[in-house]
Amino acid sequence: MQAQDVLPDGQDFVIRNGLPLRKGSVGAFLINAQLLQDPNASAEAKQAAERDLIDLLPALEALGLFDVFELRSPTLRDEVARHRAALSCAPAAAPRA
Repeated sequence: MQAQDVLPDGQDFVIRNGLPLRKGSVGAFLINAQLLQDPNASAEAKQAAERDLIDLLPALEALGLFDVFELRSPTLRDEVARHRAALSCAPAAAPRA
């Protein structure tokens, strides 16, 4: 399967498991993860990266990213696992009519 088979040119998102998966979500996650590990990044940049990374987790779960890849950084892996656990404890959204 090629990228255009998943998300054709001109399409910005796809719905998977009821969630919109935007083009660039995996790339944004990777950049935020790298920024969180950057010792030269400012505290403000790291806070923004963490917030953005957490916001991406539901879409990445729907995509199945964490079923295939394991994060190499123990700190990042633990942080993501903590937020994923919190998401799985959250009440499910009501079905749409």
